[in-house]
Amino acid sequence: MKSITLAIICVLVLNSCKNKNDEQSKIIPENEDIAYKSFGKGIIADGAIAATSMASHYKTMNLGDSINSKIIAKVNSVCQVKGCWMTLNLEDGNDVMVTFKDYGFFMPKDITGKEVVVNGKAFIKEIPIDELIHYAKDAGKPVEEIAAITEPKKTYSFVADGVLLKE
Repeated sequence: MKSITLAIICVLVLNSCKNKNDEQSKIIPENEDIAYKSFGKGIIADGAIAATSMASHYKTMNLGDSINSKIIAKVNSVCQVKGCWMTLNLEDGNDVMVTFKDYGFFMPKDITGKEVVVNGKAFIKEIPIDELIHYAKDAGKPVEEIAAITEPKKTYSFVADGVLLKE
């Protein structure tokens, strides 16, 4: 009986190590040669997870859930009024809407396509119609597209306290 219990424990330990290594392979490796411009709270790029890994985390979350996270992703769009929000590509067909903690800092308006590391809180949010219209106007969307906004939308959201912009 003891040998069966010991064998089961060994299999479980080895399997958990395998899963841990798989998750660690999704973490972006340290690279001191990359130059970043910092916004908000000072952060470092070490330990940031890839956008695709973050996408899988979002898929397991429900409305109201949140996790502290640091992700690296490409910028899809930026608020063209003052840089007060941006969307990031999760590389799975979805975007994440990033705002900045306490409206404390803004991003340059010309960073679409650039790589960023964002640190903060990831969550699922339902955005009301008036807020969706506001974002569409900030992004310079056509009047027809803005008029087509008629219902709230559940989105992947992120409040960043610090951002690194790859130079």
